[in-house]
Amino acid sequence: MDKSPNSGPEDPSSSSSRKPGGFSLFKRNLTARLLLLPSNSIGALWILQAAFLFTIMSTFIKLVGEDVGVFQILMVRQFIMVLIVAPKIIKGLPNSLATKRPDLQAARVFFATTAMLCGFTAIIHLPLADVTALSFSKTFFLTIFAIFFLGETVGLHRWGATIVGFLGVLVMLRPEGSGIIDPYAALAILGSASAGIVMVILRILTRTDSPTTILTYQAVFVGLIMIGPAIYTWQTPNLEQWGYMVLIGVVSWAAQMANIKAFRAGEATAIASLDYTRLLYATIIGALVFNQWPSVDNLIGAAIIIGASMYTIRREAVRGRELARAADGRGYNN
Repeated sequence: MDKSPNSGPEDPSSSSSRKPGGFSLFKRNLTARLLLLPSNSIGALWILQAAFLFTIMSTFIKLVGEDVGVFQILMVRQFIMVLIVAPKIIKGLPNSLATKRPDLQAARVFFATTAMLCGFTAIIHLPLADVTALSFSKTFFLTIFAIFFLGETVGLHRWGATIVGFLGVLVMLRPEGSGIIDPYAALAILGSASAGIVMVILRILTRTDSPTTILTYQAVFVGLIMIGPAIYTWQTPNLEQWGYMVLIGVVSWAAQMANIKAFRAGEATAIASLDYTRLLYATIIGALVFNQWPSVDNLIGAAIIIGASMYTIRREAVRGRELARAADGRGYNN
């Protein structure tokens, strides 16, 4: 059939508008393949991404913390995160500020601030792998706090794993050639204990308050608390340092979202152990970026902590119980 006189060669742009481009097609095919995976596999991919992002966050904190105070870092981080979630907070007003437990909200803000101040300070002054391994001790603090505040019954096996885990912490805290414990290692432990309390508080708060409300109180009030100390210790950052602090906020938000999606997609008892890949990431980045390698004692202590934690996770899975672990209560991202 002859073409009409007015018809010319086909416009390539019109064809491309009807067919997805190369990247769009790849993205669509990848999404379709991921949706076919079991839920625990999807959760595992998310938690691996979260672990990597948390390690990148720690790397940026360590880089900028050499010249900028921890109060400034934390203040900027919180306000960047508030800016990112502001549309959701504003859309949810006034419900995003309505809480039935203001006492627990205040307690969460206090302990989250303590966890982050202690954790960030330890990150700045300790090798990245060491502070990462020490942060895993929060699992054992969580066990103790869950007994007292949640009324959980802990059997002999879990108590044994908890005691073994604390022995691993003691191995890591063992002074090298002196009788003095590294104060920054002690801060890392204090930060982990505070994070454990936050995780327990989160479990109670989620019974009465929405996730948006919990996020709003934490993001806003921790930032407000940091304003005074940050101004008092202010050191004017250069452009590179501003860039690092902004990235800390963005990466922190992305890591938390990946962590939440991981525990929404998969079972906690099936994917939680993958969190320990952070130690691998931290060891590699610490060696390549900071030329810092973990000591033999710290590697042994980390192995004990991880082994005891994985035993606890496995034990909970066998018993068919939900692991006492909040999706957004991990690490120093509270």
